[in-house]
Amino acid sequence: MNLEEYKLFFEKELDNFIEQMGEKGPLRDACGYALKSQGKRLRPLVVLMTADAIGSCNTMPAAMSVECFHAASLIADDLPSMDNDAFRRGRPSLHKAFGEGAAILASYTLIAAGYGGIYQNAKIMQQHPVFHATANQRAIACLESATRCAGMRGATQGQFLDLFPPDSSLETILDIMYKKTVTLFEISFLFGWFFGGGDLEKASSLQLCAYHLGMAFQIADDLEDLNQDAPKELAINIAAALGKEKAISLFEKEIALFEQTLKELRLWTESFQELCERLRRRQSLFAGEGFFNSSSL
Repeated sequence: MNLEEYKLFFEKELDNFIEQMGEKGPLRDACGYALKSQGKRLRPLVVLMTADAIGSCNTMPAAMSVECFHAASLIADDLPSMDNDAFRRGRPSLHKAFGEGAAILASYTLIAAGYGGIYQNAKIMQQHPVFHATANQRAIACLESATRCAGMRGATQGQFLDLFPPDSSLETILDIMYKKTVTLFEISFLFGWFFGGGDLEKASSLQLCAYHLGMAFQIADDLEDLNQDAPKELAINIAAALGKEKAISLFEKEIALFEQTLKELRLWTESFQELCERLRRRQSLFAGEGFFNSSSL
């Protein structure tokens, strides 16, 4: 499948997932609103694409898990006490649409649902004719990844540093980029690989792969912000810190290393090749080198 086919497949399953979250009501509606935000779905797609590249195991619960973690982080980012954003992807932010209390509770609900996805995929693996013996080990590895990447060593600490940076040094910016952006890609690759039946000894290589993707993705984002945002909003921005030309050079280095690690892991599939091409075209747009509809990635 190409990226658009993966996305359509995921969107169809997402509707079923929301219906099964629990009794319909304001809280479930708030969760559904956050999940149906017309995002790029790149993180859950990485789960599915990784698993498909190495086998044919069902990893949809793990993909839903990653999207729940991502949606919860966006709800928190938008809150008045955080980034205080009134809009998210052209719609009112969740706290504007449902109220701040409902938004906070929806983020808690989605985090719980994310961990539930690990449990659901472990149950699927326990029934697999080949991987049932290692199902629990795979689930523990995914649980460790989610816990580490979502907490003090990952996204939560990254958001804190983004709000209260000790300085605007390059070291601090790279640390925030790793914690806020790379860690969710790390979860995506590890979930897809472990629940897809991949070698349990390859975790460090997958983390490296996620690092290069996350860095390239964030540099492209920061180049966009450099073109669109007011200077006062660019304190934590790699393109502002390095300058446009050096940021473009770093992007090219990271995307090349991402392609290299994909090949080493035998993940160089048509869909991952398409992802790399879209990232390059997106970077070219914001570097002033061409035109591309960035909403597709």
